[in-house]
Amino acid sequence: MSKDQTAAPCCGPAQAAEQADACCAPGTKTEAIDAGASCCGTSNASATADDTVPAQPAGVAGRAGRVDGPHPVVVIGAGPVGLAAAAHLHERGLPFTVLEAGPSAGAAVAAWGHVRLFSPWRYNIDHAARRLLEAAGWAAPDADVLPTGADLVEAYLQPLAKLPQVAPYIRYDAPVVAIGRVGVDRVKTAGRENAPFVVRLATGEDVLAAAVIDASGTWRTPNVLGANGLAAHGETDPQSTALIDGALPDVFGADRDRFAGRHTVVVGAGHSAANTLLALAELAEQEPGTTITWATRGGSVDRALGGGDADALPGRGALGTGTKLLVDSGRVRLVTGFAVHAVTAIDGHAELTALDGRTLVADRIVAATGFRPDHTIAAELRLDLDPALGCTRTLAPLIDPNEHSCGTVRPHGVDELTQPEPGYFAVGMKSYGRAPTFLMATGYEQVRSITAALAGDWTAARDVQLDLPETGVCSSTQGYQAMLDDAAGRFGLAPDVPNQLISAALRHLPTAGTIAAATRAAADELGIDPDIALQLASLAGNQFDTIGQGTAAAGLPRAELGLVNVSSSGGGCCG
Repeated sequence: MSKDQTAAPCCGPAQAAEQADACCAPGTKTEAIDAGASCCGTSNASATADDTVPAQPAGVAGRAGRVDGPHPVVVIGAGPVGLAAAAHLHERGLPFTVLEAGPSAGAAVAAWGHVRLFSPWRYNIDHAARRLLEAAGWAAPDADVLPTGADLVEAYLQPLAKLPQVAPYIRYDAPVVAIGRVGVDRVKTAGRENAPFVVRLATGEDVLAAAVIDASGTWRTPNVLGANGLAAHGETDPQSTALIDGALPDVFGADRDRFAGRHTVVVGAGHSAANTLLALAELAEQEPGTTITWATRGGSVDRALGGGDADALPGRGALGTGTKLLVDSGRVRLVTGFAVHAVTAIDGHAELTALDGRTLVADRIVAATGFRPDHTIAAELRLDLDPALGCTRTLAPLIDPNEHSCGTVRPHGVDELTQPEPGYFAVGMKSYGRAPTFLMATGYEQVRSITAALAGDWTAARDVQLDLPETGVCSSTQGYQAMLDDAAGRFGLAPDVPNQLISAALRHLPTAGTIAAATRAAADELGIDPDIALQLASLAGNQFDTIGQGTAAAGLPRAELGLVNVSSSGGGCCG
């Protein structure tokens, strides 16, 4: 053993390490190991472990399937990934406690319950959770149907949370405000790995844990309006916050009166922004005086609507074509290059000021600017985060939104999510930091791998697998077909009318030249109100992506047809 190794901190008995405040001398170290302690570093007397297998995470005994000591694994959050972790922990026989900040399972999902996911049920149910539910007589929803957030909560999360194997171990209205370790702060090394975690609640109560799986998500920590990542000047003033809505407001439900007959500025260029623009445009057909402005940071229309033919998202035409139609038809005013610098409340209205001095005045602002992780609760833990994304450094290159869509992220698990703080794991949306390409199915595989590692089953932990066909699970095409069906129902049209409209529009497209003109011609042919027809066409943008695949308009350039794409920045692939 080298001199440096001899001087390194020791992971042996906490009492001895505390007294010595240093690594044991070689002789003392050998005695400690003989007494059953584990020690960092190696010596001739102890070099019998397989160096290819890392040490067990804190709190887990050497024997698989048993958590060391009386403390459970604490799971923060009772959303889809948190409850999946609970199901896997139950199957592994590991004690657990789930701490949910809200009043019920899936509380954050319920906040966007009106929104459809872009992935069908088959990708939204964890395998361990399914086994528990089906054993209790639960019937799974149609695997090919795309659920709303409300569907996810009512048909899956709440039944799962009510199972007798899970329900007794969930605590609601229990927000976590800090995480540390018993008797050691972030600086202290001696005895750290053997010290239980301390999970502090907002009430001041401390919950001790053998390990922590943080599935708290990012819904409550949206990105700010300010273009430089800081809150815009005045953005946090009470008068301003009263006029700002977060991403994905319920335009047709609880939030309708906020937007009906008013002018709304939507800030952002991702899926959340496109969803809101399409909903507001439909509301404008029903509520006179409803006007919409779309403010984006990018300096051109193409940049605001996405990356063109280079965009790797499988369903890349759907959102872009729909929002382009809204802009071209005058339903939405597009303002590009608008980097928000300040927000001011003036006589009940909100004034946005850009860095270049331009201003926009509106009744409401929708901040569809994406989300970011909040790591402040783990401030006393040792984290090594990627400086750009805020995830682990090992995971960052695998999920970089500049390189990947949600369908191209390879499976990953405990190895990619391990921090310098043994036994602490951020999972789910939070694990992705600021990357918007997270899928629930990815989170399910994360917690399967982590719980296997916590149980000592490293073979299973490292056998990470994920069935995510690149063209399907994260495609906006399926989501917008479902939205199209919903809109047709709201307009009182027969279910087959949207398909008839799109077919007719494709026939008119070679002579009409633009999708908007072709849609108006199709509406006249079918006897449909042209405004309603344009609204349906904006929701069916993906249907026009068949151009170039045998249609009459195959020879026309995409730019001439108005086919452009929405970037994935600022919103998740699949909700």
